[in-house]
Amino acid sequence: MKSQNRDLLVLFKEKVNQQAFEQQVACLHQLLVQTECNDAFCVAHELVARIKITSKRNILLKAAAQAELKPFYFLINKN
Repeated sequence: MKSQNRDLLVLFKEKVNQQAFEQQVACLHQLLVQTECNDAFCVAHELVARIKITSKRNILLKAAAQAELKPFYFLINKN
């Protein structure tokens, strides 16, 4: 699991103690780690490359790693 060093703004309606706050941040961190993984990215996106559409994991990750996509290549979120 990745380190819990991240910038989060957590707002509560009522004042909570330190232990409850740390537990809430740990739960948020675990939720974010699950959604930030490559598997979740590949399930939620597809690559449109000129005239074909692909959902292959290695092609999606390779395209996402580039700073800028080639002309007429689009990463589409399926949601």
